[in-house]
Amino acid sequence: MTRDNVTDILCIGAQRAMTSWLHQVLTAHPGVTAFANFDPVTSTNKEAHYWDWNHHRGADWYRILMRPLNDDLKTLDFTPEYAFLDEAAIDECKALSPDARVIYLLRDPLARAVSAIRMRTVWASQNAAAEAVTLTLDTDFYERCKNAALHSHGAYAANLRRWRARFPDMLVLSVEEVQADPAAAIDRILTHCALPAPDVAAGERLRQRAANHVWVTPKYRLSADCLHFLHGLTWLERDAIAAEGFTFAEGAALLDIGS
Repeated sequence: MTRDNVTDILCIGAQRAMTSWLHQVLTAHPGVTAFANFDPVTSTNKEAHYWDWNHHRGADWYRILMRPLNDDLKTLDFTPEYAFLDEAAIDECKALSPDARVIYLLRDPLARAVSAIRMRTVWASQNAAAEAVTLTLDTDFYERCKNAALHSHGAYAANLRRWRARFPDMLVLSVEEVQADPAAAIDRILTHCALPAPDVAAGERLRQRAANHVWVTPKYRLSADCLHFLHGLTWLERDAIAAEGFTFAEGAALLDIGS
């Protein structure tokens, strides 16, 4: 049997925007399957990283990785780095998976940047509570910002335009929208992915997984200088995505708290 799509459901990010949460929810649906974990070639069974880490392996490698044992099941690839693929790579994605249902989860740019910095912070003293650690605006902090690829992951408007040019029906949701009403968000996602409403048992599994947190980052404090630096760094991107109809409140709350 020839599959129309290598990947049926493609989540392109954003990083630190509940993509792992959504993956664990969708894999509870009986119509969905995840590829086998080949870490570190893949990132667990969630992120295939075909277009960044594994493109040199060729399209047949990606087909074999994604091919389910049951062709009636829909396949998933949730790799946040795909959000900032260039036009040529997205064209290749469209050729391999012409009818893929694409999802882009957005988070307040400042809050996403703070979470990305925290994700990449490993404090020298593992005995120190994260709440007792404060990151300051120094050379080390700038290096963390560089390693977190803050601009690429946060360039929502430009990423959106490139992907919508190839996948005009892409579903875009904000983290705040998902958190406000997870059940409604899941219903929208299932509809977008052409997945039927689950039966009672599967529905309960989805609800249980929806209540779980995934990859919670340590709450390292950021100094006011760090927060205002990141606020300035993400300012233009916040304005650009607001022009696309997406506004956020999470970042403003961070600045009010100063943590």
